[in-house]
Amino acid sequence: MRTSLRRTASGATAALSMALVLAGMNASPAAAAASCYGASCNGLNPAQTTCANDARTVKTGPFIGMELRYSPSCRSAWARIGDHAPRGIKLTIRNTRGNVYTGNIPASGGGYFTVMVNDKDIKAWACGNWYASGTDQHECTDGY
Repeated sequence: MRTSLRRTASGATAALSMALVLAGMNASPAAAAASCYGASCNGLNPAQTTCANDARTVKTGPFIGMELRYSPSCRSAWARIGDHAPRGIKLTIRNTRGNVYTGNIPASGGGYFTVMVNDKDIKAWACGNWYASGTDQHECTDGY
């Protein structure tokens, strides 16, 4: 009797262990706790936080494909532009609290994104500045 009771307990323990492993495999990265939230995200790289896991594009620029990215779990925003970006563009992310971060895309071009700003209960927007056809160009997304 003792032997069969031990086997049953061992089987139940193994089944519980397997269920916990499978549940962990199904958990999404976005479900993990945010690595920063709101103002604590100011100036952080989204790729080095959990904020990029649930990010979505919420606004786009009218001409050069600039995007305003937003993370609901972190309540933060950043600017992103793809490989088609004009050379030498300065990409800026800002919010209505006065946080502003600017980055220069390398002269070789390519995709680029800025650090994050707080977007909790305030608005943020992305802007690009570049020189083309003999004049300074400027473009911003709508605020989000």
